Amino acid sequence: MPITRRRILQAAAFAVSAPALAEPPSIAALQSMRNRVRPIQAAERLARLERARELMRRYKLDAILLTGGSSLLYFTAARWGQSERFFGTLIPAKGSCLCVCPSFEEGRAREQLERGPLAGARVVTWAEDENPYRVLAAGIQSIGLSTATLGIEEHTQFVFSDAIGKAAPQLKIVSATPVTAGCRMLKSPHELELMRIANQATLQVYEAVYKALAPGMTQRQADALIAAAYDRVGFRGAASVEVGSSSSLPHGSAAAQIIREG
Repeated sequence: MPITRRRILQAAAFAVSAPALAEPPSIAALQSMRNRVRPIQAAERLARLERARELMRRYKLDAILLTGGSSLLYFTAARWGQSERFFGTLIPAKGSCLCVCPSFEEGRAREQLERGPLAGARVVTWAEDENPYRVLAAGIQSIGLSTATLGIEEHTQFVFSDAIGKAAPQLKIVSATPVTAGCRMLKSPHELELMRIANQATLQVYEAVYKALAPGMTQRQADALIAAAYDRVGFRGAASVEVGSSSSLPHGSAAAQIIREG
């Protein structure tokens, strides 16, 4: 389960309100699994970009645009969340990539891009009094794609894609899903290896926490055990803990819950 703002706030509330628990033997016995992980390297992401370009040509897309999120991370290694300020990476079917970002984020953008295959890519910035979509349109024109068919990644905010269309009405804007999903839904042997390790770590964590649970514990104390167990195996992780009637709710309840026998 990904770490979310909700989980962080819950953890912070727990840290203030819940008594500390001694580490149970089942959790103390867990061993780190980090040495089994082979990180994804720039060369692997470069191969993903080449596959994306093959699909662009097949589906007659001249370029795709990635904003913050998991597809950006998949192809470039850049970690960038969605915000109200436009950030986008243009990947053309031919030629060099282009990144557009707020001027005050340029340093962070370059730092993120240096982690993957887009190290040294062209970065164009926009100031607070500028229209970022016109900056993107100018960048697209500068690489000869002013009348291109542009695929927009599916999680891009509508306010972004709508504004791009208005700033560059000569573009044909379509979905980039045939390209992004066409790459991401086919897992490489390395990706499968990483997924298996993640599953094994999660099963070990859940088993250790299950053995450590006892009547009288609250769901927040169980949360703390889960955090401690993930720390032991060497990965970030979390889980939703719900007790009794709250366990029938899709996302549980914030109400205090006590674990009881049965």
